[in-house]
Amino acid sequence: MAGHSHWAGIKHKKGKADKQRAAIFSKLSREITVAAKLGDKNPDMNSRLRSAIQAARSANMPKDNIERAIDKSSIASDSNFENIRYEGFGPAKTAIVVITLTDNKNRTASNIRTIFQKHGGGLGTQGSASHNFLQQGIIKVNKNEINEEKIFELATYAGANDCIFHDDYYEIHTNKDEIYDVKNIMEKEISNFISTEIEWIPLNKIKLSQEDKEKMEKFLEILEEDDDVQNVFINAIL
Repeated sequence: MAGHSHWAGIKHKKGKADKQRAAIFSKLSREITVAAKLGDKNPDMNSRLRSAIQAARSANMPKDNIERAIDKSSIASDSNFENIRYEGFGPAKTAIVVITLTDNKNRTASNIRTIFQKHGGGLGTQGSASHNFLQQGIIKVNKNEINEEKIFELATYAGANDCIFHDDYYEIHTNKDEIYDVKNIMEKEISNFISTEIEWIPLNKIKLSQEDKEKMEKFLEILEEDDDVQNVFINAIL
């Protein structure tokens, strides 16, 4: 029985990891498709598409998946995807900003509202939660791509606002409207990027109790499983 229980645990963890991987690939594929549809299908001529492909490669998405996502932009020419932001509050009145990419606003709004309600939260109006955040362009680069001194010099030369060193990666902050201008300069020295995104950075982070932290982690897990959800930002420490 001990062996069976051990395998059951491993299988559960593997199943969860596979499910998360599939969800990540689905979101990355959708971003590639939309980027290719809205601009040139040649990534050299389309900054958003190039960044989406780089993020997919960083997530180890197979080349075939990337090419299919680009091809789908022609097939899905009648589908109009758009980014829609939802704002609300979760456990302990944590402010939450949800960024979606959807071709069906009614479906997405209904799903997001239901998830919030089932987990003790609630959706608010535009601006109700986002005033707790600052929008910034965030470029993430793996540390094995370039050393600390060079990344700092490059980020400064490119016009970035800040360069933060983490254990495994660098985080370059830019004005949200200048993210691709900064990245285009950085691409002269760096080939691979983890991600290039407009993120909502909390002005202040609140500390959660252990109980609220567990509720929040479950809430975020369910939110991020929704196909239309691209990003979730909170002003709490997890």
